[in-house]
Amino acid sequence: MPEILCPDCGKRMFHENEDTLKVENTIHQKFCRKKEGASHSYMHRARDEKEPIDVERNSDENGKPILKR
Repeated sequence: MPEILCPDCGKRMFHENEDTLKVENTIHQKFCRKKEGASHSYMHRARDEKEPIDVERNSDENGKPILKR
């Protein structure tokens, strides 16, 4: 079974379909944390942040908030 080992974080990726493994590796390269267990997120926000990310879709057509806070 083909496998790839990430040189930065050490994650071992394997899949029986080599094309799928290449796609998985490409995605992993974009989001690799570089260290095992490190926290990293493109969507990181402080927990106490009150402003919505998308103001236009914060509420439905009746003005009721869509997401719970």
